[in-house]
Amino acid sequence: MNPPYVTGSSSVSTIMLKVLLALLPAVAAYVLLFGPAILIGIALASATALACEAFMLRLRRYPIKPFLLDGSALVTAWLLALAMPPLAPWWLVVVGTAFAIVVAKQLYGGLGSNLFNPAMVGYAVMIISFPAQMTQWQAPHALASLHLSFLQELQYMFGGTLPDGAKLDAVTMATPLDTLRTQLKLGHSVETIRQMPIFGAFSGKGSETVAWCYLAGGLLLWQQRVITWHIPAAFLATLALAAGAFYLHDPAHFAPPWFHLMSGGAMLGAFFIATDPVTGATTPKGKLIFGAGIGLLTYIIRAFGNFPDGVAFAVLLMNICVPLIDAYTQPRVFGHPTKPGRGTQQ
Repeated sequence: MNPPYVTGSSSVSTIMLKVLLALLPAVAAYVLLFGPAILIGIALASATALACEAFMLRLRRYPIKPFLLDGSALVTAWLLALAMPPLAPWWLVVVGTAFAIVVAKQLYGGLGSNLFNPAMVGYAVMIISFPAQMTQWQAPHALASLHLSFLQELQYMFGGTLPDGAKLDAVTMATPLDTLRTQLKLGHSVETIRQMPIFGAFSGKGSETVAWCYLAGGLLLWQQRVITWHIPAAFLATLALAAGAFYLHDPAHFAPPWFHLMSGGAMLGAFFIATDPVTGATTPKGKLIFGAGIGLLTYIIRAFGNFPDGVAFAVLLMNICVPLIDAYTQPRVFGHPTKPGRGTQQ
């Protein structure tokens, strides 16, 4: 093997740019299937993230330009915007993004020091504080009885007004996970529920296409070595195994594993959120434990908790466990004794 033996690593800005590019297929699918409202949310979140980042850096007397150009604030903004309803009021996006950057990121010391994933902190705070606004998900064009123009979406997001005679349920609907939960409580079986027009081949119409795009973007990140396979594979495999076990036990009351994999934030969480190098586990074995924990908690929250989708809360709960996971999964160091107090060397 010829020198050099140590290869150069990508800069933070390069990695963040690749993450943003990998999200573009899902953004394009959102626009085509649901309308351009998601672009408004992304723009609002991006502007808020950059402004809050600059403000906090100035307060902390850090240089502003290099930290703004590293792209980390934009990645947080995009992930939060994609996790929130596209027609969310403008202030909801702004408050959630500001909380993510100021509290979850900068007050912990900035990039590399935060314990929790900032985007998921912002999402969790918003869904707990404003549950009604966080459930107004835009219906896909194939199911909506009213298609809003770009201007009409702006008027609703910034002024809360719809065209004359239009009602909110003409442009919004419950998510597939929320619909499943509600209908199960009404005594309907999974097979009957999945015959409803909202559902497609795997999960919800429109949303399953976006999930495929997240999968494609995630595989691109893996191919580019931005992420490793451990966390996404452990996350999705554990989610599928847990859902499959309950589905085989009682298919009338538990959805099949492919429904859970293609619904909600599963694909977004597996490839873009759980793989955050700052708040996730760092050792190969630790990444598998971390991903498996998120997958299991996600299913438990979905099937037995009070929220239809549990990805954000599962990620935050496992973020707490990262120091312990890393401490107990460190690879053995050559030249050290196999056990404390023993003289045997490796």
